[in-house]
Amino acid sequence: MASPGEDDKMIMLESTIMLRALIGCILSGLLASIIGVFVVKMKISAIGYCMSHSAFAGAALGVALALDPLLTAFMFASLTALLIGPFAEKARLHADIITGILFPLNMALAFIFMTLSPEIGLKSDIGSILWGSIFAITNSNIVYLVSLCSVSFALIFLFWKELFAIMFNRKMAEADGINTKPLVFFIIFLAGMVITLSLKLVGGLLIFALIFNPAASAFQFSHSMRKIMILSPVIGASSCVGGLYTSLLFDLPVGSCIALISTLIFAISVVISPKRRRGGGFLG
Repeated sequence: MASPGEDDKMIMLESTIMLRALIGCILSGLLASIIGVFVVKMKISAIGYCMSHSAFAGAALGVALALDPLLTAFMFASLTALLIGPFAEKARLHADIITGILFPLNMALAFIFMTLSPEIGLKSDIGSILWGSIFAITNSNIVYLVSLCSVSFALIFLFWKELFAIMFNRKMAEADGINTKPLVFFIIFLAGMVITLSLKLVGGLLIFALIFNPAASAFQFSHSMRKIMILSPVIGASSCVGGLYTSLLFDLPVGSCIALISTLIFAISVVISPKRRRGGGFLG
């Protein structure tokens, strides 16, 4: 039988884990859904999908080699961003060609690395990479998320006019004298970093739902990019928090619950969308 002191320690530990998970959920939801607006509007969904699986492959390698999965995921995501961005420009290849090659390659590597892991299953580190786990979030993860959130929001605020012009029409932005390449590379690289830092929460196989669904939902309610940039993070953070509590309530993987909640929100947004009633398109 536990002593009163031990009970207090357990309560404090559970409270700390829950608080950390809640903060991680909110930050991941904010970041992923902000980058999702660019992914959806710039029609680079294939790139986001490829980046998510490259980070997943890197994390799986980290588990297999007993290294920090966050570090190896960062390395894989950075390399993929380099190949999709500057390398594709240098080689004069369309980004879709590069993503078409890298996506199956990353998936193949991920499954190979998983077979090299000493433990395979939902109870191992592979489980948290696949589906996400609130217990896998550490204080370091929170610090990284806060730092990335601050830097990302600051850069988006500083270069909003240029980024808006690129989202509207990249060729017209270039005609207006905007150097679009570094900004596009920045979006691709930022997507990789957001995905890498959100892996432990949502999982590598489901992280793309958190990037795409909230942004797609936000586009159902407004034509104003400023309003969409505010609404998308709200939906993203709400999806994460709702998924977290659904996971705890029904004892289900947190990543799966986040994906389900965000998809449900998207379905509802399509049904009640004022743009759809006025005859507007999906992203119109």
